[in-house]
Amino acid sequence: MSIDNLKKAIKEKKLIIGTERTIKALKMGEAKEVFISKNCPELIRKEIKNYAKIANIPIVEMKENNKEIGTICKKPFAINLCSY
Repeated sequence: MSIDNLKKAIKEKKLIIGTERTIKALKMGEAKEVFISKNCPELIRKEIKNYAKIANIPIVEMKENNKEIGTICKKPFAINLCSY
């Protein structure tokens, strides 16, 4: 299901990629759901989970690593965090 939600966000062009942009979206209440790669650094993972908890926004811990998520998002780089 999480891959489907990610692909939906890509198709609708509502995807936000990157740690700083995701944190900003969480703080402003603009994110609906956050996707975290399985190999996202623990410090970043904890920070994102904290902001998501405050904003009551669901977190999806992906089974894919950051390179695989980059491929799914059709980007030529690794992606640890994204939201929509």
